[in-house]
Parts: sequence; C-alpha cells; structure tokens
Amino acid sequence: MAQFYEALTPELREFIEAQPVFFTATAPNSGRINVSPKGMDTFRILDDRTVAYLDLTGSGNETSAHLRENGRITVMFCSFGKTPMIVRLHGHGRVIRSNDAEWNELHGRFPLLAGERQIMKIAIDSAMTSCGWNVPRMELVERRDGVPRYWEKKGQEQVVECWRDYNAKSIDGLPTGIMDGVEVDANGDTAGAAADARNAMAVHAAKPQAR
Repeated sequence: MAQFYEALTPELREFIEAQPVFFTATAPNSGRINVSPKGMDTFRILDDRTVAYLDLTGSGNETSAHLRENGRITVMFCSFGKTPMIVRLHGHGRVIRSNDAEWNELHGRFPLLAGERQIMKIAIDSAMTSCGWNVPRMELVERRDGVPRYWEKKGQEQVVECWRDYNAKSIDGLPTGIMDGVEVDANGDTAGAAADARNAMAVHAAKPQAR
C-alpha cells in the first residue's frame, strides 16, 4: 500500500540518492502533460522538504513553462534493482537561472556541465512510496554524457541560440522566460552584459562530482 510522508526520511533520502535516473512530470492549466527522464549527476536534496535538479539544454523547455504558469511538479524515482520501490515527490517548483540571486549558491552544488540551462528548485508538499512490483529488473550499463559533450563542441553562443529558437515557448505556446535578461541585437544575435555573463560561464566536460 502507498505511504505518504510530509518530509524526506533518511531511508527515502538514501533510496533517492542511489537511483541513476529520475522522471519529472508537469502540466499547464490547459494543454499537454509533459514527462521527462533525467540522468547524470543532476539531482540534489537540499533539506528534508526541498530538492533541486540541474536542467540541461534540450530541444524543448516544457517544465520551465509549466512551472512559470502554476508551479506544479512531480518527481519520480523507481528501483530497477532487486528490491522494488517507487518514490514520488509531489511539490511546487520554480526556475532559477544564472541572473537570479540564488543561482551561485545552488549552482555550486552541481558538477559543471556544458549546456546547463537552469536549476529547478522544488518545495516538497508530500512524498509517497509504492511497491514497484510492475517495474522490471534491469542493470545499468553506463551513464550517457551526450548532451554536455554536444554543447561542449558547439559552444555557449549556440546554447543561447537554441534557447532563443527552441526553448522560448512550450509546445502549447506558453512562455518559458528563458530569454528574460538576454539582450538580442538587430540581427537576432545575443548581446549585452547579461549575455556576456552567461557566455563567461566556462564550458566544461567535467566528470560528475561526488554527492
């Protein structure tokens, strides 16, 4: 049977930190639901009621748009190992970007990865466990690092171009706010102090750091 918790227990923290993949689910007030798989060393438990994850640049930016509209988010972890278990974190999140006051403190908790886009900070309303008997047992072969390697080759200017061309609105047309504070000149190129600050962030292919 499902069990609910008001905060993360030591056992839940241990389970969450052991999982190599997690899933996020958000939805707009009216429109399509989004579910995204996440991996690499991008999830952090900040305290027993707060978590965050580092979001990398991709072809869409649904989570940002949905959090901007209503804040609702569920994060799910499931065991593919011998002992079945599922943990869901129900909460409300907000987007932290490099020009926000909280960025430096939160960013320092994550490895430096090329293509980093934003940090999703989530206040947990409740945590829920369930059995997970329907989840198959699988083994982790290797962790993929294709996204940061891709953006390492492309460079930060093309990261920002991707934000402008593909990340500014959700598939339902909701604004994501990704370009707020990034100046664009008459040719459509990023310019100005805000863009310079973003481009000044080193583009790394750093190995994930220990939690």
